[in-house]
Amino acid sequence: MNMASDSARPVPEELDRQECLRLIAPGGIGRIAFDDGEGPTVIPVNYAVDGESVVFRTSLEGRLNRSLLTAVPGGQVRAAFEVDAFQDSTHEGWSVLVRGGAKPLGAEEKERAVRVDPWAGGQREAWFRLTAMEVSGRRLRRP
Repeated sequence: MNMASDSARPVPEELDRQECLRLIAPGGIGRIAFDDGEGPTVIPVNYAVDGESVVFRTSLEGRLNRSLLTAVPGGQVRAAFEVDAFQDSTHEGWSVLVRGGAKPLGAEEKERAVRVDPWAGGQREAWFRLTAMEVSGRRLRRP
């Protein structure tokens, strides 16, 4: 075992909830994971952070909207949301996972929600909020 090369490698560190939320606070692109009825699936979405919640939009006709709508008004669907940032050249970076309940936003909630500007064209009128029940993350950095 080459000790010099091992000591030069980035080491993983666990991130606390506050650091995780700070890292994802700028918004941008993340991935929402959910069960679409055919099994687990992951879809990229534009998002914004609102306190300890993640807000994102999708099309009314899309699989994400159909899968996250619930039959119980005010109900939530279990989902996960992941964001990461890595530098290939240094092998350093971080990854944050938010797990909780996703629910559609009503008209009044949309008016009060943080602004999310989708990159994709077309109508993105289905708004959702994923409320964080669990937030975890890891960072790779040089010692």
